[in-house]
Parts: sequence; C-alpha cells; structure tokens
Amino acid sequence: MPKVITVNSLPSKAEVKSLAVDTTAQRRAELALVGQTDEEIMARLKDRFEILEDMTRACKAGKVRAMIVTGPPGVGKSFGVEKVLSKHDVFADVANDSKLKKYEVVKGAMSAIGLYKKLYEFSDKKSILVFDDCDSVLLDDLSLNILKAALDTSKKRTIHWNTDSRLLRQEGVPNSFEFNGGCIFITNIKFDHVKSKKLRDHLEAIESRCHYLDLTIDTTREKLLRIRQVVRDEGMLDGYDLEDEAKAEVVEFVEANKDRLRELSLRMVLKIADLRTSFPGKWASVATVTCMRGTSA
Repeated sequence: MPKVITVNSLPSKAEVKSLAVDTTAQRRAELALVGQTDEEIMARLKDRFEILEDMTRACKAGKVRAMIVTGPPGVGKSFGVEKVLSKHDVFADVANDSKLKKYEVVKGAMSAIGLYKKLYEFSDKKSILVFDDCDSVLLDDLSLNILKAALDTSKKRTIHWNTDSRLLRQEGVPNSFEFNGGCIFITNIKFDHVKSKKLRDHLEAIESRCHYLDLTIDTTREKLLRIRQVVRDEGMLDGYDLEDEAKAEVVEFVEANKDRLRELSLRMVLKIADLRTSFPGKWASVATVTCMRGTSA
C-alpha cells in the first residue's frame, strides 16, 4: 500500500457515475454572455487556449508541477497540450527510442499500482504524464493518495508502496522513489459545478495541488464560436480538398443543426467534412442520418 495520507471518504458509485453538474451554474454562464459580442467571446477563448499552451510549456520546463485542464469534449484540450509536448520529443521520435520520450498520454482506466509504476517511469525532472479522460485516478482512494504524494508542495516528493508486489518486482520498480516529474490532467469534469459536496471535496484534494485552467466553454454559443475560430484562424479544414465555400457550408450545417447533432464539437466538424468530401452530392442527407439524434435507421 502507498504511504497513508488522510483523504475524505469516497463518493458513492452512483455519484461517481452520474457526476451530476449544477444546472444553475450552466444558466448563470448563459446569462453572463448577454451583452458580449462574438468577437469578445472569441478573443477570450483564444486567450485561454494560449494560456493552455504557455502552462504546458511551464510544466515541461519543470516550473509548474501540475495542471488540471477542464472543458467539454471535443474543443481541443488534448490537442493544445500534445502540440506543445510533441515538439520537445522530436529527437525521441526520430531515434525511434521510447526510452528517450519525456512524456506519455494515459487514457482510460488505471489501477493504483499501474499509476505507481507509471509515475516511476516518468519520475525524472521535466518528464510529464498526461492523464487524458482518465478520471479513475482522481476518484480512487489509493490512486488519490499516490497523486497527493507525487504533487506535494514540499521540495522532496517521495512516493511509497509498502505492500509486497510481484508485478513491481518483475518490472524492477522499487517500493519507494522520489518523483520529480509533472502531471497534467485533462478532464470534462468542471470541478466547481459538481453538485455532490462529497465528490467536490474529493476532487479538491487534487485541485489544491494543481493549477486549474477552465477553458470557459460552457454554452452552445461558446462551442459554436470555438468551432468557427478553429476553422477560420487555425485552418482546421485546410487539409481537406474543399473550396472556401464548401468549408463554410460545413460550418453552417453544424450551426443550423446544433441542437440535433449527437455531439457539438470539433470532432463532429471533421466528421461532416469527411462526408462533404466523400459524398459531394448528398453529404447533407448522409450527415443527417449518421450525425444526428433520432434519425438513424
């Protein structure tokens, strides 16, 4: 077992599964946009994503120990982080040597012992572990204890696993080590909008040890403006064999059907762009069937 650190009791399985959000906060976010122009909102979103890249660079340089990035699915959270980190690992990619790689993206579920092992692998200074939609490490008591030790504010951060483990022995992982790396958590959970007090208290155990970056994309209007911004300013559709008019048609289709699409995201824009190139004469009807709720066969 890891070194014992007191944590709040875990939320119930039902609370973890639902991750219910405070709908009053959602309504407040919508009201806050009243009177703001599209240009003002897009400027704010651009600033947030620039901060995301700046903070990622600071993590890579070892100046920032840990960061939580929160925002809805498909707005570019992961892309912004990986774009920065990948530039630093060009040599490892050229050499085709994973041992030289200084960051790794972890997705999906992860056990406490798996987390301990992964932190050991990336324990060197300027090494970064990115937990992308890997919320299990935030909601499991043993994993949380390990993370609290890894992200402690003291100069020396030592992590312990005090139970004998054949897996760790086989992998050559010691039962304690000093962690000098950094962590980035990318999540769809907006911590301060979670309704359950028990769950909020649990998440605050990590939030108190991290910089917290909310990308402030809380409404349909903000999601649409983010889509327009990435297509217009970052050339998201430039890789497609589409004229400017066709690109505009893709964005207009998304905006016109914003309430019916299965997901309002950058990923959905790319799906529809795929259809626009694959079925030039009937792409809209195909998108209606495959990308909208209640219209599939």
